[in-house]
Amino acid sequence: MANYLITGTSRGLGLELASALLTRPPNEVRWVGLAARSKTPALQKLLENNSTRAHFIALEVTSPESVKAAVEEVEKVLGPSLGLDVLINNAGIMPFNPQGITKATDLMQNLEVNVNSIQLVTAGFLPLLRRGQKKLVFNIGSILGSIAHAPKFAGFPVSTYKVSKAAVNALTVQWSLELEKEGFTVISAHPGWLRTELGSDQADLAPEVGAKGILDIADQISREDTGKFFDIHVPGWKVGPSSNTYEGGVLPW
Repeated sequence: MANYLITGTSRGLGLELASALLTRPPNEVRWVGLAARSKTPALQKLLENNSTRAHFIALEVTSPESVKAAVEEVEKVLGPSLGLDVLINNAGIMPFNPQGITKATDLMQNLEVNVNSIQLVTAGFLPLLRRGQKKLVFNIGSILGSIAHAPKFAGFPVSTYKVSKAAVNALTVQWSLELEKEGFTVISAHPGWLRTELGSDQADLAPEVGAKGILDIADQISREDTGKFFDIHVPGWKVGPSSNTYEGGVLPW
């Protein structure tokens, strides 16, 4: 029975991940912490429908004080004998830079929300993760952060977001090296271009498809996969306007 914590669950991918996990039986998923700055109607409904296994965790991922309070709340809910098995660092932003990198002024904002938040949250919850059985830290990355694939996605006007997601991969590797000796698995993965508020209505995939792909990876990986960068697998996908292939497996840095 695994205990999960997901950040950024008020909408989009985070909400879909939580919804999918809560459809699984209690002997597989014991508890899901839904972390967000505030409750949306959709999040409130999910909590009400799963009151015995879902718990709202107020969390501003860029605030050390908020992270500390969230850790204390989760520890109180789980009790002294249980730990956190899986942390999914999903919260993030994607501002547009239509004039390109030369005019971009939001690099530090992207790094703070998309990268430093992972550092703060993972470090804060590390004691609870050490008490868990699965010891999985799953960072939601993006193929737009792949340096090898950068020319293919040059037309996507989110230059500072791309930089931040490359940094997420680098941070993932550092955490994997640090925690490998303790039996942790630390990975990042591309969930696909999703039709969410962040991804827009023009995106490739419904958010529930991305959520399934992410959870499939979480279910299938082993400790030998720590430090890797994965793509989701969408069977039968034909390449659309994004040039994503969704073939699964490991993506190049």
